[in-house]
This record gives sequence, structure tokens and C-alpha cells, in this order.
Amino acid sequence: MNPILSEKSFKNQVFSATQSGTMTVQGTIGKSILLLIMLIAGAAYTWKIYYEATSMASLQSWMIGGVIAGLVLAMIISFAPKSAPFLAPIYAAAEGLAIGGLSAFYNDAFAQTAPNIIMNAVGLTIVCMLVTLLLYRSGKIRVTSKFVRIMTIGMVAILIYYLGIMIAQLFGANLTLLTGSSPLSIGISLAIVFFAAFSLILDFDFIQKASAAGSPKYMEWYGAFGLMVTLVWLYLEILKLLAKVAGSRE
Repeated sequence: MNPILSEKSFKNQVFSATQSGTMTVQGTIGKSILLLIMLIAGAAYTWKIYYEATSMASLQSWMIGGVIAGLVLAMIISFAPKSAPFLAPIYAAAEGLAIGGLSAFYNDAFAQTAPNIIMNAVGLTIVCMLVTLLLYRSGKIRVTSKFVRIMTIGMVAILIYYLGIMIAQLFGANLTLLTGSSPLSIGISLAIVFFAAFSLILDFDFIQKASAAGSPKYMEWYGAFGLMVTLVWLYLEILKLLAKVAGSRE
């Protein structure tokens, strides 16, 4: 579940129409495309640096800077939705810097065992988005209180899982069974990918309901920002899953 696009996010906004207009689904789609372009531009830059740099230090500075900037901007936008029109594009570009370098690293590391790992990850991310959108629009999956509750429990479980791994690794624990290419590790990654994909349904539902409620125009940027956060997460989880599958073949 994406905590950014929650029901509270638009209930706390003023729904009266203003001179700037109200939120629409079409407008949110347009903003989402713009953010995606910004993300791709940032990713292309660090991808280029990776293959041209003689020192990894230059790439690492851009990647770390992108991660830090992305986290800070995400926090600001989450607590101040009105800042989304100004900060969401910068957030997308910052995330692109981090993702571009990471993707280039994966592409180079798995050039022999999975030469198309990046294209496959991008393709699967797009497929997941289209499938979940189709399921939502068809009404086969409805966002009920039970659905939201299940997604919330799943999100908490995933956060605890990742936090536990981080803490255990700090103490030097061997977690190859969970982080390597074991069947258990691949199974966990697959489950997280499914969860991230279904989180998109909550994003679609938020955008539709916020638009129907007559949310202010700036909420289009906020909705697009929240959708971008989930798509980035989904892409990274798919990339990690593909890497584990490729590693199991070695």
C-alpha cells in the first residue's frame, strides 16, 4: 500500500473549485507522463556516466545525491501536497539519477547470465501496471476496507522484513538464504513484487476518487507523484527478482 496516496491525503484538502480548476484523471495522467520523462532523463544521465567514467566515485556521488534528494523531497511532498507541482518533477529527476546508475550496474553485472535484465525489468513493470489497471477498471478487484486492511498488513510486514535484514547485516549475520538466489529468497521477492503491483490498484483508486471529489488542481501532481513512487518501487523489486533468478542459474 502506498502511504502517500491514502484517503486522508485528499480528505484533508479543500475540495471547492478554485480559479485554477479541479483535479481530473486525464490531468493526472499527463502529469504522470511528465514525471516519467524527468525520471528517464535523470536515469539516462547516470547510465551515461557509468559507462564513460574512469572512476566509480563520480557515479556514486550522483547516485547517493539522488537517493538523499529523493527521500527528502518525498517527505516534504507527502506532508505538503501543495508543494507537489514544484517539487514532484525534481523528485522524479533525483530518483532517475539513483535508478540510472543502479540499473547500469545491474546491466553490467549480469551481462553474461541475463543480458536483457534491464529491458525485461522495464517491460514487466509496464505489464504489471497495465494488468492492474485493467483489473481495476473492469471491477474484478474492488478497493474495499478489507482489501485496504490486507495491503496495510502486507506493507508493515515488508517493512519489518527489510528492517530486520538491515539490522542483522549490521551485526554480520549471514543472510544468504534470504538475500541470495535460494528458492526461498526468490519466493519472497516474487511475493513482494505481487504486493507492489497490487499497490498500484490503490493508487488508481485514490486518483479516481480524488478527481471525483473535486480535489484542487495541484492534487494532479500529488497523485502523479504517488503513482511514480509505487512504479519505482515495483521496478526495483522486479529488477532484484530477475537478478536472483539469473544468479540461481550460475
